[in-house]
Amino acid sequence: MLSRIADLLVPAVGRLSVTADPRAALAPGSIILANHSSLADPAIVLAALRRLGAEPVVMAAAGLWRVPVLGRLLAREGHVPVIRGDRRAGDALDAAAEALERGKMLLIYAEGGLPKRRDAAEAAPGTFRSGLARLAERTGAPVVPVGQAGARRISSGGATKQLAGLVSAPVRRPRLHVHVGAPLTLTGQCAARTERARSAVTSAWRTAAAHLDEAAVPAA
Repeated sequence: MLSRIADLLVPAVGRLSVTADPRAALAPGSIILANHSSLADPAIVLAALRRLGAEPVVMAAAGLWRVPVLGRLLAREGHVPVIRGDRRAGDALDAAAEALERGKMLLIYAEGGLPKRRDAAEAAPGTFRSGLARLAERTGAPVVPVGQAGARRISSGGATKQLAGLVSAPVRRPRLHVHVGAPLTLTGQCAARTERARSAVTSAWRTAAAHLDEAAVPAA
């Protein structure tokens, strides 16, 4: 349901295009790892993945479960709440591992939060937290790097600017692009696994951003 809603809403606020590496594979039990730059990008990534036949569950901030209607939907569909800064934060990894073992695809954001920049410009993914590497080691799940670009053109900055961006997006309909990379098997020390994952997502993001740049150049 969440993926279907995203697929309906995203075309109303932007022009989404999707590409994939020739070796890309969205297999059951995969960890889908995306860069996080805007409140809008989870919907954009879900809409893009649905076009490719994938409807993952999502690891997301537990506060979303307190939002009326949305919270019930998230709970019913088995999405995974993350309680940051709390001793129960580790429970999210247990729930994520269980979802992967059941054959679910899991969308995760390893940056652990949004950038503090207020401009709408693109930027490489920030530092990754170690939870992704620990989950990959625990489950042996393949990691699929995903890069999205353009989400900050819909929503970025402070609360007022974000609201204005969301309200004006259906008129502006900014270009959005999602690129799915080839899956990785993460091995080695935790820090090395984390950095390799970040490098792969950064590469996917660069590809997505390049597509936006190419689309902005008028045909000769």
